[in-house]
Amino acid sequence: MTDIQEVTKPRSVTVPIRSIGATHRERIAVHLQALEEHDRFLRFGYAATDEQIARYVDGLDFDRDDIFGIYNRKLELIAMAHLAFSRDPDHLECAEFGVSVLKKARGRGYGAQLFDRAVIHARNEGVELLFIHALSENTAMLKIARNAGATLERAGSETDAYLRLPPATLDSRMSEMLEEQLAQTDYRLKVQAKSFWDFLAGVQEVRRGVQDARHKAGG
Repeated sequence: MTDIQEVTKPRSVTVPIRSIGATHRERIAVHLQALEEHDRFLRFGYAATDEQIARYVDGLDFDRDDIFGIYNRKLELIAMAHLAFSRDPDHLECAEFGVSVLKKARGRGYGAQLFDRAVIHARNEGVELLFIHALSENTAMLKIARNAGATLERAGSETDAYLRLPPATLDSRMSEMLEEQLAQTDYRLKVQAKSFWDFLAGVQEVRRGVQDARHKAGG
């Protein structure tokens, strides 16, 4: 394997990216099952069915791995990343990164920003080597890895990317703490806003029902 370039400084996160726990398992499944067939092929290496995706989500270990997500105002998970830590006792300093973005949310740099978020967390957790396994046709993912300074090794239809991470610093720890706090606050505000608009929609529906009843009675 060729020499691995080192990450210097990740790009700043410009959208709120929050860590996701087991309570969001259903939303993760909805997100992944909303991917089109080709996107599922790029994400999993095969055209995963809804049932296979459900099994994948059921098997997520939230105690071992970390999931990061971006939610829109409707609380729809539009982009997510999976940072899977090695279970091999001889390679505990390694982790693998995977990402998926809904088609309607592409072109906004969400994949790269999720990667940056995962890199910060991986560094702070003591990860030294970040690994990405992707199909060679997944140019978007490979571009993210290449821009971060990863070493890419292609073997036919598949490509492996290796990225050596610098040790955690006070700045990286404080950056992650701040980003997570901002993301959690943003999510709570979105929950409150959605609840309010849902309430208004319910009120308007009741009003329309009353008005329809009056018109019918008057007719």
